[in-house]
Amino acid sequence: MEAVAKLRNYPTSPRRMRLLADEIRGMDVEKALALLDFHPQHSATPLGKLLKSAISNWEQKNSGQSAADSSLIVKTIFVDGARMVKRLRPAPQGRAYRVRKRSNHVTIIVDKKLID
Repeated sequence: MEAVAKLRNYPTSPRRMRLLADEIRGMDVEKALALLDFHPQHSATPLGKLLKSAISNWEQKNSGQSAADSSLIVKTIFVDGARMVKRLRPAPQGRAYRVRKRSNHVTIIVDKKLID
């Protein structure tokens, strides 16, 4: 049975977060946590915390089972755009440039690896 965890309105652009999400998609949970612990991007820290939360949610759903014993994988992870704070920056000749400060929503689903 799968478990879901969501991170909402994290203030970094969705494109940057998708780069990390693509790296851990389909990976074993232990490998993904190790990769995120030592990744240089600043958005690796909240993604690691989110993955730990998803693992904890899985353990709560499947009482009596440990995540370490069962082989969990990152089944699905996707990043969506969230609210955008819009500001104006002064530009030459009385104009103004729009600055869009983006944020994102991340949803992660962990599940047992299917044995073929």
